[in-house]
Amino acid sequence: MISIIIPAYNAEKTIARCLKSILAQSYQDFEVIVVNDGSTDNTLKNIDSTIARLRNRAIKVRVVSQENRGAQAARNRGWREVQKHTTPNPSSERRGNDLISSPYEGEVRRGLARYVLFCDADLVLRRDCLEKMVRALEKHPEASYAYSSFKFGWKKFKLWPFDAEKLREIPYIHTTSLIRYSAIVGLSPKEARAKPLGPFDESIKRLQDWDLWLTMLEQGHIGIWIPEVLFHVISTKGTMSSWLPSFAYKIPKWLGIQPKAVARYNEAVARIKEKHNLV
Repeated sequence: MISIIIPAYNAEKTIARCLKSILAQSYQDFEVIVVNDGSTDNTLKNIDSTIARLRNRAIKVRVVSQENRGAQAARNRGWREVQKHTTPNPSSERRGNDLISSPYEGEVRRGLARYVLFCDADLVLRRDCLEKMVRALEKHPEASYAYSSFKFGWKKFKLWPFDAEKLREIPYIHTTSLIRYSAIVGLSPKEARAKPLGPFDESIKRLQDWDLWLTMLEQGHIGIWIPEVLFHVISTKGTMSSWLPSFAYKIPKWLGIQPKAVARYNEAVARIKEKHNLV
């Protein structure tokens, strides 16, 4: 089974399309955990309405609402939910300031996932995305995760086969990659070994995915590239600065990226390289 974790903050314009593309996948052995990260728009309403319209599907979708803590904290929260063997029997319960709800009252998960996919709320998956990624990992047992080419708005990012040295130089692998549960379980930031929160370092505000891939690489985990466009990013004002391959920042005018965003990106690169002793 695949556990799909979707961090969502003020994603009212994209979350419905994202969920529809997931629920329409040719590979149907999965669950979806949406972490509503303190959205102030209609994100939660759009999630509920989308689930209600597609409730006839034999897919479990759970929504976890929390105060706004950022994308990395939301991904970690989703990861901690994956690690639990069962969901609560009531349709919702409150834990502190967090509300956990499920449209499928009494659902019980049948064991932990074999794979985990962190999917941003502004992505639309190709119908065979999950199927292609699962097949790639089945065919390549030496790989711990599968990543693919993708489109960002109108621009295609083809990427290239896994290259450890290239990965140490630039962040070119998207967060939305299928990861073996066995590879990521127990993985936590070096600074939080005593009290692991999840695979993402919450002290890092940008390039968290690159930090994750470098951390996994240090532990001997490599990826396998699928040379197909398996998803596309819905280009909005919010997504333009949230994720782009490093080479996009070398030509900011081409993509309309502002100088301040480029400066923040360069600062993030320097911090990641320092953390992983790449300077």
